[in-house]
Amino acid sequence: MSTLAADYERTDMGTIQIAPEVIEIIAGLATIEVQGVAGMSGGFAGGIAELLGRKNLSKGVKVEVGQREAAVDVSIIVEYGNRIPELASDIQRNVKRSIETMTGLHVVEVNVHIHDVHFKTTERLETDEVQLRVK
Repeated sequence: MSTLAADYERTDMGTIQIAPEVIEIIAGLATIEVQGVAGMSGGFAGGIAELLGRKNLSKGVKVEVGQREAAVDVSIIVEYGNRIPELASDIQRNVKRSIETMTGLHVVEVNVHIHDVHFKTTERLETDEVQLRVK
């Protein structure tokens, strides 16, 4: 497989090509739809996990696209309290289904990389402290 745009389908009118960036965005959206995902992580390059907003969905995703197949790696931050194996399975199913439904490509693998855990209680404590100071 390569990371170049695949000649996905030839029709009487021409060729349909799907850029890897499109598949990255689909995979990113499918990943954050799963309950328990705090966000995407840009940790592939330097190993530093950071929450990325919706505009950067493809930053936590790496794809390899062939003519009829795709392989996907997603890098995420998990919300504390979730069972990681179940969460990863849910992500794999949702990413595979979304890509196959939207593009017709066969997804051969979805690898989920957990880069960090997000603690909601820390945010609540900081907010409570600020509110106490204001009062």
